[in-house]
Amino acid sequence: MTTTQPPLTAHRFEMRFSSTPRGARLARRMCGHRLDAWGVPYGSDAHDVVTLVAAELCANAVQHGHVAGRDFHLLLTADTATGTVRIEVSDTRGERLPAPPSSPPAEGEDGRGLLLVAALADRWGCCPRRSGGPGKTVWAECAAPGLISPPPLP
Repeated sequence: MTTTQPPLTAHRFEMRFSSTPRGARLARRMCGHRLDAWGVPYGSDAHDVVTLVAAELCANAVQHGHVAGRDFHLLLTADTATGTVRIEVSDTRGERLPAPPSSPPAEGEDGRGLLLVAALADRWGCCPRRSGGPGKTVWAECAAPGLISPPPLP
């Protein structure tokens, strides 16, 4: 019996960024650019949601996962078959695991970012960093209708 492989339905973008506010801003902009190229246009609800979730996860990696001299890693994948975008942000602070606050933070307190992620993403969570070395990966999945299939491989 012969089996066939399903067509490639996933887009992938990954990059390391400096663990600074500037690195987080660049990661957000790169996510926005990739989404637009993948068929989720600037200004659409899906684009805005995924970009905001990515921005929050990257900002958290900089603020709470920063280790001097270590970058954070962003992996953005999009599955056209399910219309889902997955954002994974890895840092090197494995001992600081995220948890959504049980109530909205008071004025001036941190913690709003994960409330936004929980409210906007379809699913999110945290797991040990897969790429070796210390740390954690915080991920979120969001619906993104409009994704276009990548061109076939030559």
